[in-house]
Amino acid sequence: MNPKEIRRISKAMSLALRHRPEAFELKLDTQGWCNVDQLINNFNKKGYTLNIEILRKVVEQNDKKRFAFNETGNKIRANQGHSISIELGYQPSKPPSILFHGTATKYLASIQSQGLLKRQRHHVHLSPDYNTAVQVGSRHGTVVVLSIRAEDMYLAGHQFFLSENGVWLTDHVPTDYIR
Repeated sequence: MNPKEIRRISKAMSLALRHRPEAFELKLDTQGWCNVDQLINNFNKKGYTLNIEILRKVVEQNDKKRFAFNETGNKIRANQGHSISIELGYQPSKPPSILFHGTATKYLASIQSQGLLKRQRHHVHLSPDYNTAVQVGSRHGTVVVLSIRAEDMYLAGHQFFLSENGVWLTDHVPTDYIR
């Protein structure tokens, strides 16, 4: 399967597992898990060519590791980035002292006045390394990478969660913690 088709399926899976499962007639449980057979069948009904081997490739080759199978491999979910109500079950974790957030320069004025807001998502997403933040921010325009004083936030009582794919999550980053 060519990379372009894998990317197309990955984008559709993001829509289905993070934002609009009803568009693919999928049922997600309270933790965002979907039956693999249901996902494959419903994607094929919508004109995608999908089987378990292709699905595994999409999960393995996704550069952001957006998706995960459960331990038995019969369910799949998105690791984070949901705009729908689900409970991922992540436990609070102590973050490293500094995390990064990649964004576009066009958003800087808003960030400088309000901090980083989760908006329609469940959390603000933070990267453990500078290069990942550059990659994330470059999708939105001229990139700027912000340094987040995560350990200071944690010590002040802010909660952090570490997703399965290494993305750090928090509810809000106040302006005082952004450089």
